[in-house]
Amino acid sequence: MEIEEYETMYRVEDGHWWYQGMKSLTLGILDKYVGRDGNLDILDAGCGTGAVMRYLAPFGNITGVDFSPAALEFCRLRGTNQLVESSILEMPFDGESFDLITSFDVLSECGAVNDEIGLREFYRVLRPGGRLLVRLPAYRWLRGRHDERVHTRHRFTKSELSGKLRNAGFEVQHASYANTILFPLALAKRMSEKIFPPKQEGSDLTIPVGPSNAVFSALLTAEGPLVRTIGLPFGLTVISLARKPEKYGREEA
Repeated sequence: MEIEEYETMYRVEDGHWWYQGMKSLTLGILDKYVGRDGNLDILDAGCGTGAVMRYLAPFGNITGVDFSPAALEFCRLRGTNQLVESSILEMPFDGESFDLITSFDVLSECGAVNDEIGLREFYRVLRPGGRLLVRLPAYRWLRGRHDERVHTRHRFTKSELSGKLRNAGFEVQHASYANTILFPLALAKRMSEKIFPPKQEGSDLTIPVGPSNAVFSALLTAEGPLVRTIGLPFGLTVISLARKPEKYGREEA
């Protein structure tokens, strides 16, 4: 990702409707399936500018990993210092080091040239019974200007992501699309871009939303109960919670 996009992310992440809505969805899923006991060892894989690390603090001790030195500098500006500079495809952690891994809009990036290697690496560093919460952009045909600016390599379907998680050894506990209510608006924008190329230089995060910000945030947050229970059938985002199976039986002496 361009350094300008990290700067934009750092500036808007605490107030933009997208991030606030996704924060609400994330906390809802983790509260339902994981719980806030405060003792988990957590890895935020592809931590970006560090906002997620701050709101995951009630769940345990958090380590952030990102391949971008610029991103890690923004994390430090937020006061988060347990950081490692590394690709998620080959992380410098021992096997079975973490109870929970979160990874948001990372396996879809150009830097993650093989998402299946990334998932196997997540599996390696998770403890038996540990969980992975992954969020990714949905539907290849929705690719637009925003994806180019943030270097999106691939957009996923729910079934595709579930299949890759199972191939890596995970049990898929829950999967859903999200950002469904605003899907028609986003679809119209993506379709219009094919006819009238946008003039803005940056990603969608640079587009002023003004008074609509609170409305969009409320709409995305309102999806929370459905996302974490029965799931939504389509949307701009796919979210999956997966579990590394427990070890069974006794090891040979």
